[in-house]
Amino acid sequence: MSSERSFDSALSLAHLGARQDRVVMQVVQETGEIVETPLTEADLALTWNKSVCPYCGVGCGVLVGSKAGRVLKVRGDPNHPANYGLLCGKGATLPQMVHTPDRLTYPMMRVSRNADVQRASWDSALERIATHWRRLIETHGPDSVAFYLSGQLLTEDYYVVNKLAKGFLGTNNVDSNSRLCMASAVSGYVTSLGADAPPGCYADIELADCFFLIGTNTAACHPVTFERIRRRKLRAPSRVKVIVADPRATRTADIADVYLPLRPGTDVALLNAMLHVIVREGLLDQRFIDQHTNGWPQMQAVIERHTPEQIAPMCGLEPSAIREAAHLFGVTKAAMSFWSMGMNQSSHGTAKNNSLINLHLATGQIGRPGAGPFSLTGQPNAMGGRETGGLAHLLPGHRVVADEGHRRAIESLWGIPHGRIASKPGLTAVELFQALADGRVKSVWILCTNPMVSLPHLSVARRGLERAELVIVNDIYHPTETTQVADVILPAAQWSERDGTLTNSERCISYVEQAIAPPGDALPDWRIICRFAQAMGFCEAFSFRSVEEIYEEYTSCTSGRDLDITGVTYARLKRAPIQWPCPTAHHRSTMRRYIDGAFAHPDGRARFLAHEYQPPAEPPDEAFPLILTTGRVRDQWHTMTRTGKIPVLMRREPEPFIELHPDDAAQSGVIEDEIVRICSRRGSAEAKARLTTAIAPGTCFMPFHWGGLWGQAVVNRATIEAFDPISKQPELKFCAVRLEKQ
Repeated sequence: MSSERSFDSALSLAHLGARQDRVVMQVVQETGEIVETPLTEADLALTWNKSVCPYCGVGCGVLVGSKAGRVLKVRGDPNHPANYGLLCGKGATLPQMVHTPDRLTYPMMRVSRNADVQRASWDSALERIATHWRRLIETHGPDSVAFYLSGQLLTEDYYVVNKLAKGFLGTNNVDSNSRLCMASAVSGYVTSLGADAPPGCYADIELADCFFLIGTNTAACHPVTFERIRRRKLRAPSRVKVIVADPRATRTADIADVYLPLRPGTDVALLNAMLHVIVREGLLDQRFIDQHTNGWPQMQAVIERHTPEQIAPMCGLEPSAIREAAHLFGVTKAAMSFWSMGMNQSSHGTAKNNSLINLHLATGQIGRPGAGPFSLTGQPNAMGGRETGGLAHLLPGHRVVADEGHRRAIESLWGIPHGRIASKPGLTAVELFQALADGRVKSVWILCTNPMVSLPHLSVARRGLERAELVIVNDIYHPTETTQVADVILPAAQWSERDGTLTNSERCISYVEQAIAPPGDALPDWRIICRFAQAMGFCEAFSFRSVEEIYEEYTSCTSGRDLDITGVTYARLKRAPIQWPCPTAHHRSTMRRYIDGAFAHPDGRARFLAHEYQPPAEPPDEAFPLILTTGRVRDQWHTMTRTGKIPVLMRREPEPFIELHPDDAAQSGVIEDEIVRICSRRGSAEAKARLTTAIAPGTCFMPFHWGGLWGQAVVNRATIEAFDPISKQPELKFCAVRLEKQ
């Protein structure tokens, strides 16, 4: 099924005025209440441009109101299919993070690690990097340098970095903080379905009769998507069912018909037990299994052993709850599952993703309206980054560096000799910082991310950046925890100050317009990389005059691929966002994939992939008896470099906390609001205790947003580096800790 969504062209002042009844601010409040604010006369005096919120992967369309070079207002775009005008509290406060006192407006360098940073020119900064990298590559080889990217970059930024590193510098050491976010979902989609792509779309929410939310606090992390789910439930409360599986009883669980407070890390066991019930109750879609899948006999052999009675104690659940959840999923006409970091950030993240997709394949709940597995992305362009090859094992167009045919295709497109692209995948996020720490990688260029807060086991990351010969950081603010240890700091243009494209969680590409000029000497990331490439001698290949030229070269890399967007031009995107694939100028958005039952594996069949439950890498023991799980709060985002500047968001959640069950607190003599410390084998973090029965005994929770600039509440000092062997995504949701009083 395909459909071109309605998405108006650029809104003039007259157009805004004519549609004043529709163009209102709709903000989801903490209570779930929707607050609407109509346009004022002052609003009509602003210049309005279309953009996309730069926070989570929902990809909400926004209208940006500016005047005299300043962003003054933002409103949800009523015609964007991700949100239809709705914004969360973070999106509604976007103007407040644009013009700030700590904004980077010129390059800065320090002559030595102990020296203060000083203002520098673009030429001197880029020449310093180029001189140093030439020497490193000549002396130690191309893998002595690396790039660490971010899902906040635009697609065009990602593309030029990958082209430079993999095609011209000769290193595949290009990875992204998306490795910490969506890598397990990617490997799950690829191994189960054959390609990296959610099969459905947001429009399926209004058609689904059952929602299974597992490993996601959607109400806090993806509020607009949660609001659409909540509204669907409210419209038909007796027909629409909601299942929520989460160790914490969050606001997401408030709308659940069945809440499963499963023990952290036991997702595979739960999902296998649910599939066991579906088989026992005769709820399989055997016709779909026979015609469109492989591996069912092997799957049956595993799930026969996973009865609810056997699995429930392991998961901390009642067998009856598992049976009820499985029954609701199995009998529904259209079931959607949503998941996020609770599934992905695991040493068995790929297995968890496979096991959830198994439920959809067994019941035929995929490739049709209102049904399908749908991963919720943590960053606005994590998917666009993967499309361009923005992970260490990828090349543009969903190609992999290990495939000779894929390498040759890209070498031809880039006009470089065959054999130039290395066949060995580069270092992934955790591996990269380990390699910096042990001296294998000598220099790293970090773009648009703050790894000194977000990486696990931060002491390794710190050692790596301190040992590196040259640390380069593109950012929009200084200081951050990462710019503090950088040798060269480059000012980047940010949201509203440059144009380009991004792809949200439903494969939907949106064009974002530039509303204002970047301040001072700040430049878009793609221009910074192109100027550096020219300083390295690659002038012709990086002589792009506009972001649209980059986009057109990138789209040529997708021709004939599963994500073919050769039919998606800037002209079309300025009229409407488009879901890929879209291979011709006359092709319309592809809202759903696999509608004909043909999957992306060579034989056209999806695969059942059976997994036995495996315990997390570091189970609790007598010395470290508690499970630590980490996550987010509703009104902060990532490492708070943006949201931490906004007073209204800080008032809602002013300080970090450690969430404890009262029984665990009592054993240590801890009382509410007392400063306590959690300690692991790697490090510790401190915050006020928050006692609640919403978390099970034996488990504690701490948000990861607060970094070293905010004090000692840096939870990733304690987390573990263990990662999934396939996705290489680290286990940020589980490690063993003990509780200590101050």
